[in-house]
Amino acid sequence: MKQRTRVCTDVGGTFTDLVYFETDAGGQQTVRTAKADTTPPNYEEGILEVLRRGAVDIENIGFFAHGTTVVINSLTERRGAKTGLITTEGFRDVIEIARGARPDFYNLKFRKPAPFVPRYLRKELPERVDARGEVLKEPDLTNLPAILDVFKAEGVEAIAVSFLHAYANPLHEQQVVDAISSLWPEVSVVGSHQITREWREYERTNTAVMSAFVQPVAARYLSRLEQKLRSQDYSGPIYVMQSNCGVDTLAHAKETPITMVESGPASGMWGAAALGQLVGESNVIALDIGGTTAKCSLIEDGKVQIKTDYYIERDRTSPGYPIMVPVVDLVEIGNGGGSIAWVDEFERLHVGPQSAGASPGPAAYGRGGRKATTTDANLMLGRINPQYFCGGTMEADMRAVEAALQELTQQLDLPAVEIAKGIIQIADSNMVNALKLVSINRGFDPRDFTLIAFGGGGGMHAVSLAQELGVKKVIIPKAAGVFSAWGMMMSDLRRDQFLTKLLMLKDADAVVQAQTLLNELVDKSRTEYISEGIRETDIRIVSSIKLRYQNQEHAVEVELQDGELLTDSANVIGERFHEQYERQYTYRLDAPIELVGFHVVAFARVGTLEILREECTASDASSAQKGTRNVNYAASGIHRAHIYDSTKLKPGMSFNGPAIIEDPGTTIVVFPANTVSVDGYGNICITDLQLGDSHA
Repeated sequence: MKQRTRVCTDVGGTFTDLVYFETDAGGQQTVRTAKADTTPPNYEEGILEVLRRGAVDIENIGFFAHGTTVVINSLTERRGAKTGLITTEGFRDVIEIARGARPDFYNLKFRKPAPFVPRYLRKELPERVDARGEVLKEPDLTNLPAILDVFKAEGVEAIAVSFLHAYANPLHEQQVVDAISSLWPEVSVVGSHQITREWREYERTNTAVMSAFVQPVAARYLSRLEQKLRSQDYSGPIYVMQSNCGVDTLAHAKETPITMVESGPASGMWGAAALGQLVGESNVIALDIGGTTAKCSLIEDGKVQIKTDYYIERDRTSPGYPIMVPVVDLVEIGNGGGSIAWVDEFERLHVGPQSAGASPGPAAYGRGGRKATTTDANLMLGRINPQYFCGGTMEADMRAVEAALQELTQQLDLPAVEIAKGIIQIADSNMVNALKLVSINRGFDPRDFTLIAFGGGGGMHAVSLAQELGVKKVIIPKAAGVFSAWGMMMSDLRRDQFLTKLLMLKDADAVVQAQTLLNELVDKSRTEYISEGIRETDIRIVSSIKLRYQNQEHAVEVELQDGELLTDSANVIGERFHEQYERQYTYRLDAPIELVGFHVVAFARVGTLEILREECTASDASSAQKGTRNVNYAASGIHRAHIYDSTKLKPGMSFNGPAIIEDPGTTIVVFPANTVSVDGYGNICITDLQLGDSHA
């Protein structure tokens, strides 16, 4: 029983989601979902509440995975630990100097974002390692006790250690981290080498600082969560979703919690890739629309792209803060169901990035929210049923919706319905631009991809976005409202190792050295898992190398095939680099190729799900109809739409738009002329998408 019951929870900015999956002895599968309000700062309370709402017997869970926003929230809200930095003598201002490039280039009043560690808490020690990893000066720890005394007096709770070129040789960092732990056992301390072995001093130092900043907060949170679960007799493993689309053990996640910075979005993107493989769609654009943000990622040939050039708080006026950890390659914008509509001084309507969140939430929640949101606009247009709001858990406060829109009508001198249409079209436009960033701007034609949309708002906007981009097919997953939690169930243990090393691909001796380094990284990854009790047969290693044209800035990651050796296949690998580089940057060069680093991914199976396909029914979809109502489709006009209950739609059923599909976790808007079918896994597939049905 216990091995067959799996539970995943995902803490979002607005809601905490749950997916419960059980397989009985006869192979029959039972799936339950639930939602509860997110409860900051005590997020574990929201998790216990969603377990209660899902009627989960915690004692009988065999697998528990968890994704959380606690790390990203701690960073953006500055609710982390007071942090000190120890670095190489002469380099304490690296995180303040940052980079000269800035997005708002012509702003004469531009100010760089303030570093997370003020200058008086940035200390230096004499030591030096060169870029090849050779020791030029041994560390002098004479002043370390005095530095720690200052930190204690200032109330420092966490210390980051980042030395020049520690990516090439971490020995000095290890010595200082050990010394601090010996002199001050109570303080949280992290060395940059524990997080990343890639070059670029500013990015690496900032990553170490931010990891130290969130480590005490995240460790306390994960410990509280574990204590709550154990107190209710849960005895199974606890896994934590990482930003690299894999889960990791709770103990390992506590050591470097910065790797959880985008755990929620990562699980959704991984779920989209897994679903695409399941239904035979390997090229997918994944779109997650929640209450606060919309996130999208492009998946080619079933592979989710992972990068380490991730930034928080980066926008058109701010360069943000770099975090050099493996994060799913996505674009995120401040447009979700709770995004607030507002009018600027030039009487122009905007949507987001400000959000009403879970409290007070959209005006329709009836909790005191007075600003119109995207959700309120969808209610005004008849797309959402006020009597089946939030899956029927509450009735929408339409008086509050009308009052919120009335404020905008007074500013713009337009009827409330026109304001609502404008809100939806602006939100759609913002999201189309984000989808173009992950597709067209990177050399991919969205017409060659299927759009998989999920989250509470995914089905609401998917068709209009797909029609604008020319996408031929939209898939709304079963249980789309909690799909990120579903994605965790499809995730293996995953750990990424990056190492910077500059070598020429045409140099035979350098290629031999590269193969030796790669073998060491692979062996280290395998040994780490085996030491934790994981069977070698459950471990899978995927290796890639980062290549660039000699002395160029940009590198392209080229995956090695199973058993492929650099010493045997350097020319073949070089040709794959040329092809990938040309697709991304539109040209190739007749120039030497330089290897700049390695990327080793170690997977370990933890029993991911095998989803069973259901038999298709011969009955039509009329049995799932709830009635009809007028729905405003913006440029396509007002139509009498058939309303369907998603829980009664069975595989094999099909119907045509205009229609609305009401699901406990989302609402799916089907435009006139669209064709809807339900596949063998219960997913809603929408085709016959025609440009012009959704936009003026």
